[in-house]
Parts: sequence; C-alpha cells; structure tokens
Amino acid sequence: MNPARSRSLIAGEARSWLPRLLTGGLLTFLFAGWSADEPRTVPELTAHEWGTFTAVAGRDGRAIEWLPLGLPRFSPDLPEFVEHLRDANFKRALRGTIRMETPVLYFYSPRDVTVSARVSFSRGLITEWYPHADRVQPREVATDTSLSQSPPDGSITWSHVTVSPNLSGEFPSEGQSDRYYAARETASSPLRVQTSAGEQQEKFLFYRGVSASPLPISARLTSQGKLEVKSLGGDEISNAILFERRGERVGYRLTGALTDETLDPPVLNGSLDSLYRELEETLVGQGLYRDEAHAMVETWKDSWFEEGSRLIYIVPRGFIDNILPLTIEPAPGQIVRCFVGRLEIVTPATATAVETAIAHNDEEALRKYGRFVGAILKVVRHEQ
Repeated sequence: MNPARSRSLIAGEARSWLPRLLTGGLLTFLFAGWSADEPRTVPELTAHEWGTFTAVAGRDGRAIEWLPLGLPRFSPDLPEFVEHLRDANFKRALRGTIRMETPVLYFYSPRDVTVSARVSFSRGLITEWYPHADRVQPREVATDTSLSQSPPDGSITWSHVTVSPNLSGEFPSEGQSDRYYAARETASSPLRVQTSAGEQQEKFLFYRGVSASPLPISARLTSQGKLEVKSLGGDEISNAILFERRGERVGYRLTGALTDETLDPPVLNGSLDSLYRELEETLVGQGLYRDEAHAMVETWKDSWFEEGSRLIYIVPRGFIDNILPLTIEPAPGQIVRCFVGRLEIVTPATATAVETAIAHNDEEALRKYGRFVGAILKVVRHEQ
C-alpha cells in the first residue's frame, strides 16, 4: 500500500474513534482526576476556634522571651489523658515569647462527615494535644530549648476526624483540670478519632504550644504611668481591655479599635461580673457563638483577672492566620478563629510587690503572681 495512503487511513480512523473515546471513559477519567485535585467544600460544615496567646511586655513594650517560673496556684492544668510532646514538664523548659494556651477547634454539621485538620506554628512547637494526632512535627527537641534558635514551624495533623452530630458522646474525664472541661459546654458536634488503642471521643480538637514569634502589639509604660499601645503589624486591634487587680480591688478600661493609643491606668472600682459580661459580648462580636464565648471566659477568667496588670486584646485575624495557619479538608462553609492576647505589664506596683514578697519569703504573696514571677523579675532586673 502506498505509505501516504496508509497514513491517511490511520488518520481517518483516529478522527472517527477519538470523539467517541473522549465522550466516553477517557473523558470521564480525565475529569475525575482533575476534580479530585480541586479543593472540596462542605457548605453545611462549620468550624469555630478560640485560644489565647500569653506574653510578657519588656521595658520597650515588646514581648520578651520567658519561662513560666514561679509558685503554682492551681490544681493540675490539664487532665491526664492529654498527650504531650515529651512529658508534662518538658514545656516548662521551652523559652519563647508566646505561650499558646487552650486553642479548641469546634465543628458543627447536620450529618456525619470526616475531615482532616492541620495546624502549623511559626517558630514554635506544638506541646500538648487531644485527641490522638496522626503526626506531630518535630518530635525530637532538645531540653532547655530557646525557640528563637530552633528550627521553625512545628505542626500537628489529625488525618481522620469524624464529626458525628448524633453521637451521645463518652468523653474522658480522668484527672482534675482547671483549664479543660469548661470548653465542652457548647452545642458543638462530638468528634470521633480512631487510634491503635481504640476510639477516642471529644467535643473539640485541643492543642497548645510555645513560639518565639513577635507579637502584633507592644505596650510600654510611660514615665507618667500611662500605657502606650501600638499595633506593630499594621493591623487594627479591634478591642482591648486594660486590667489591674490589687487584692480584692479591680479596675478595667475598655478601648474600641486601636492602632496607636495611650491609655490611662484603670481606677480600681470595677466589678468582675460586669467585666465577664463585657468580654463575652466582645467575643460574640468576633463571631463566636454565645455558648463558645461563655466557655472561653469560664476557662480563663481566674487567670486573666488575677493579681497584677495586663492588656487583654483581640488578636487580629491576619496575624492568627500568618503565625498559626489552619487547613481543614474538606473545607467548611465557615471558619471563625478568635484568639485573645494576654500581655502582662510589669508596673511599679507589681515590681514592688514581688520584690517585697521575695525579701520577706512571703510565699502566699508570691503565689498570687504564679508562673509570672520569673518573668517579672527579668523585666525588673533589666530596668536596673
């Protein structure tokens, strides 16, 4: 056969069967593969998260690197079933600027759906979590570590979390905790995670960590005793509370949105009950459900409003997503992330109280400042 005619016949046959093939199995295969790579969204799935960033302001108003050294005030902070990066005491030796405490991630769905969730922590480590996670990186970390000199970006991954709205829920309750169980008092859907030791159930994904990242805010005391607050990242701080407590006397000053502002110290004639209500309203305004906002305040009110001075503020969402990126697959129709920053301010009154307590070996007075005693002394000594 003429070679040219042979090539023409093959081309003609290809033109006849190629359209049928593309409209059949091959086209289906190609587009199925393409669709699988596209992000999938479940519109009826909702995820809400709250947590705290705790830090201490140094002489220049910026967060210092610190360790939680002091006299304990509370019963065990976390229940016994919570998992740790190494052991329950390892975190105490991690020096960082931010101690990320009790982030809880709630899910809401009208039907069962299985999701994966991954969180990274810039210049930080994930130190505690529950339920069991499929992957926590890095796992090998030196003791007595300064995170400013460590490899960046720890992470945690839960690969298969089943959101089960109709599950009655058999949640663990071993051990005491001042920080954990109140977070369950919400209408969130129960979660199920399969492990080699059996199924674990909880109302949320819980994790904690420590980071050497800078804060998005500074708060410096002026010589007149006022607090000069600045937004360092350009993001507006939507709400803040300047709080002070001396014994049974408390005071607070609420701010609206701020980027740069100088605040007068609060007058110590306030009421904690009214402050709780104000804070709950602020959290609801940030997108949390009412029961979530109440659970957050119940979890942290004894710590946020203990002895001393501090700035309580809403962390800008842009900063949260940058320092603590969260990925959920399939993607929820709505994700709300609300973090409260706690920035300790070492005022002259605080410095005097701690130094006097140390000079008189007054453990009861020192216990009021708990884990912040070491950080307070670091700031005081730096000023001398």
